[in-house]
Amino acid sequence: MMNDKDLRQQAYQAVEKSLETAQEDTYRQGFHMTPPVGLLNDPNGWIQWRGKYHMYFQWMPFHTGHGAKLWGHYSSDNLVEWKLEPIALTPSDWFDKNGCYSGSAIDHNEKLKVFYTGNVRNGKGDRETYQCLAESDNGIDFVKKGVRVELPEGYTAHFRDPKVWNYDDKWYMVVGAQTLDKEGTVAFFESEDLQEWTHKGNLAGPVNGLGYMWECPDTFQLDQQDVLIFSPQGVKAQGIDFNNQYQTGYVIGKIDYENGKMEHGSFTELDRGFEFYAPQSMVDEKGRRLLVGWMGVPDQGEEHHPTIKHHWIHNLTLPRELRLEQGKLYQLPVEEMKQLRLKQLFEHEVEAEFSQSIARTSELVIETGDSLDHLELKLFDFLTLSYSKADGYVTLERPNLASGEPESRSCRLIEGIKYVQVFIDRSSVEIFINKGKEVFTTRMFADPEERLLKVKQKGNEQLKLTAWELKDNCIKQDISNWYNK
Repeated sequence: MMNDKDLRQQAYQAVEKSLETAQEDTYRQGFHMTPPVGLLNDPNGWIQWRGKYHMYFQWMPFHTGHGAKLWGHYSSDNLVEWKLEPIALTPSDWFDKNGCYSGSAIDHNEKLKVFYTGNVRNGKGDRETYQCLAESDNGIDFVKKGVRVELPEGYTAHFRDPKVWNYDDKWYMVVGAQTLDKEGTVAFFESEDLQEWTHKGNLAGPVNGLGYMWECPDTFQLDQQDVLIFSPQGVKAQGIDFNNQYQTGYVIGKIDYENGKMEHGSFTELDRGFEFYAPQSMVDEKGRRLLVGWMGVPDQGEEHHPTIKHHWIHNLTLPRELRLEQGKLYQLPVEEMKQLRLKQLFEHEVEAEFSQSIARTSELVIETGDSLDHLELKLFDFLTLSYSKADGYVTLERPNLASGEPESRSCRLIEGIKYVQVFIDRSSVEIFINKGKEVFTTRMFADPEERLLKVKQKGNEQLKLTAWELKDNCIKQDISNWYNK
């Protein structure tokens, strides 16, 4: 087991060695948080603390595969421009020696405190799991306080990703878990002081057919209703639903804090695209519930991403504001995303067909009337979004990253398409339909020289299409002060 100082030095050297190569990649993102080098996955410790937004993240700096992760760290004053900070946590203690896995952050007693999973493999290769605490006075430098929750009876060691919150003067924690019968569930804990935790049983699950492991649970209240987001593994595809390797979705209901149970409705997918997993939410100082997800899915063709040859892979989504409307979670790009706009490229009324070159970092807005029969939007001769009033389906299609054969993801919109907002980065697209009622998130590895946007529509009235060029240098990755930290 390597000590903290040596691990940080090795990570610094890994970044220093490959950062220039990563930044020269034509697929390098312009305004999405990416790893400086190596692999990024789950967002962690998402919080606004002392006015500044902090996003910690699972990071493997030494290669583009998974392994003993540490916590990387970005900070921002405005949700648009992000600064890479020194490493927050390293797997350098007996309780986290094989990975500082995912977790959450809270503000308590003038400190930023993070709860995370310490992953351990014993001498026989068996997994051990510990829910750990670390504290910071400045949001940058952390002191580990050790284990706070050990594995309760009734679960396998697939027990991770603590999310902590305060309710009615007590602290609560949910942990993604697997029962001894290999079914997914969410474990529930209560504490008076963040030190001693009482296991109150399963908050939710198991649910028949809903997978063998539930990762990254997140519980909060919106519009006086309780929401539980989680990422189940092992759910079988059902028509247009559950088509990714692993899923992310939510249930809505009511938590009985006294008895540690949540009565809830059915599971609904949160994002309909190809790459979205392990999101985390928090409330900022404006009172908004903001969510960020990982733009990736475990075990889903990661080895075929073309960025690997440039020594990096994956990124996070844009921050999204969550709202609950008529029993459904809506996701909207935060208002601050308008600060990305450099200039308006055009505003055009489309009667039938339209094509125009756009920047590889762009925003599109499509506004339609009630008589739209068909819509097709094609980006860079690679990605196609289509809608047909006849069947009510919205479909996103792209070439499979491994085979090149067409693959698609779909959802159904009975009311039709009214409003589409699209954020295009160099190798990703986030599509918000009808003010966030449905969202498609996906990576897009089109020919870097392609610039052509094509739009076709059929209906009895014109379609309004507006485009802006967006900033492409929002992620600052200066590591000159790292090792001195």
